[in-house]
Amino acid sequence: MLPIALRFRTRPWLTAGIVRVEAKNVEVLAELYQQFQAGKIRFLLAFRHPEVEDPLCMLYLLSRIVPQVARQKGITLQSLVHSYFLYDRGMTVWAGKWLGWLFSRLGGVPVHRGRRLDRQAIQTARDLFANGELPIAVAPEGGTNGHSGIVSPLEPGVAQMGFWCVEDLQKANRTETVIIIPIAIQYRYVEPPWSKLDWLLSKLEADSGLSPMEIEQGEGEEIYYQRLCRLAEYLITEMEEFYRRFYHQDIPKTISTDESATPNQVLIARLHRLLDKALQVAEQYFGVQARGNSIDRCRRLEEAGWNYIYREDLPDINALPPFKRGLADWIAQEADLRMRHMRIVESFVAVTATYIQEQPTAERFAETALLVYDMLSRIQNTTLPGRPQLGLRETQITVGEPISVTERWKNCQGDRLAARQGVSDLTKDLQIALEKMIR
Repeated sequence: MLPIALRFRTRPWLTAGIVRVEAKNVEVLAELYQQFQAGKIRFLLAFRHPEVEDPLCMLYLLSRIVPQVARQKGITLQSLVHSYFLYDRGMTVWAGKWLGWLFSRLGGVPVHRGRRLDRQAIQTARDLFANGELPIAVAPEGGTNGHSGIVSPLEPGVAQMGFWCVEDLQKANRTETVIIIPIAIQYRYVEPPWSKLDWLLSKLEADSGLSPMEIEQGEGEEIYYQRLCRLAEYLITEMEEFYRRFYHQDIPKTISTDESATPNQVLIARLHRLLDKALQVAEQYFGVQARGNSIDRCRRLEEAGWNYIYREDLPDINALPPFKRGLADWIAQEADLRMRHMRIVESFVAVTATYIQEQPTAERFAETALLVYDMLSRIQNTTLPGRPQLGLRETQITVGEPISVTERWKNCQGDRLAARQGVSDLTKDLQIALEKMIR
């Protein structure tokens, strides 16, 4: 069923349309599975997570490509090529309980993201890493960013899990080597979807109330860039006025930037200021402090929102009298509205001033336009926007060189400061490895 799930849209949020999955350096992964099955190593798959289709592509890599390459290279694998994996518990909220049922049978471990530490999930993942029958897969970015060509800042949890695994093996007098495997995932269209992109931009312009842009016959890729910048400036201006007027946010008409800043850099500076204000609106409502980068702030707001909507202090909400049930529903509805400010920010955390200019490909134009589509859909009361499919796509997976955690662990003994530095260094090196593979 996997090729069908990749090829056809089965859910509004799963755009799919993937007709080919290619992979590089797979023999490295096949050999690691052979060593794992022989009891010589423990390893974690740290994969990029730009799109919601990534887990399906990873499943295709493990269930089909790795066994095929192993046969071609004469690498004997004794049992199933699969992995345990971590997933955000919020997925079963917006996608449906059926997904949790499926994930639990495929080796999934739900994780509570946000302010509080999900000790049960972490302990489960730690035990599986050290003692499970399969390796474990984790997306160190923590969520999708919609960009095949940008790696979001990695969370330190993957590196920490690696060091914990070494410690657990040492305590049990076991000699397996602990390894982390970086895996990059990128998408490209089989045929550049310029005509579909023109349709999408026209739709976004019409939905936002922006007058159509006159286009001369034969104008090339530059016109798409101009249309995107024009649309972005219009929407940012509208949203600034929205937060200024209705949420009483102090947003000056001008913004302080370097004198040498280009118009595009000024636009991105305005976008980041606007995203900060949107997060402040949600943080003020939930009483959450603004700490860390935008991704960290989004995670804490998500946790706060779920706690308002799914009340742990109300074990049986159906047993409440109508009055109290009404109050609970009221709070849940308002929390859902406040979380939409955070959802808008989520869509743009990786947007930069030069992403399209560096490589003006159809893929980068499409990624940016689809993020704008997500924003407009959420504002129009569509919590799960069904993204338009612009064309058939191919997936390119690259297996990176193994990173030995065991060797690093030996140099991080002594005190907590050395241990924290070891986690930081490993996270940084993993980030660099993933970034190199997508260039």
